[in-house]
Amino acid sequence: MNRPARLVTAALTASAALLLTACDSGGGDGASSDKIAGADPADSPSASPSISASADGIDRPEIKLPDDMRNVFEDRQTGDPQKDTILADNERAINSVDQAMAYGDLKKSGMGFYYTDSALVGVYNYAKDNIARKTSWAGTLRYFDRQVTVFDKTSAAVTYCADESKANVKDLKTNKVNVVKTSPDSYVYYNTGVKKNKQGVWQIWSLHEDRGAKRCQP
Repeated sequence: MNRPARLVTAALTASAALLLTACDSGGGDGASSDKIAGADPADSPSASPSISASADGIDRPEIKLPDDMRNVFEDRQTGDPQKDTILADNERAINSVDQAMAYGDLKKSGMGFYYTDSALVGVYNYAKDNIARKTSWAGTLRYFDRQVTVFDKTSAAVTYCADESKANVKDLKTNKVNVVKTSPDSYVYYNTGVKKNKQGVWQIWSLHEDRGAKRCQP
């Protein structure tokens, strides 16, 4: 298994065609959430002082990663409150998938809170597959060149690069970390579509990745 991409795996890539057409599937309360554990926000634990805490009054699921799993997000402050809010929910979305893998808990991961439509199906299957394999990752992932394009009050696009060169595959059965050689594929460009649901959460509904993208290479 290659170094685990945070949001894109074979399962998600297989859903690419669905993701490209998911914009016609409706609002942030997409039907795809109905049969996925934890997709109902009511299933999520109350927010606590943690990475997911916020001052916007939204009752968010708690997200906390283990000590050996670190995500570093650059470009957090743009000077535009709406864009900063979108980027904050993007961070929470990414962390929710990693939390699911690290602790083997799909129901309380928060993925159903921050993803919807086909993107939710993709990340859910990704996390479920890694949990079944007892596989996760350890180290540091850096997210940089994060850009937000706002279309209107409820829709936007978020693009960013990921540097996976300091993250490695972890076998949860043995707790052994298997070092993966850094290559051009360790750098990934992501293009996501987000929409604001009735609760005020900016959910990812579409997701596309370009592994080995030149624009993200050092």
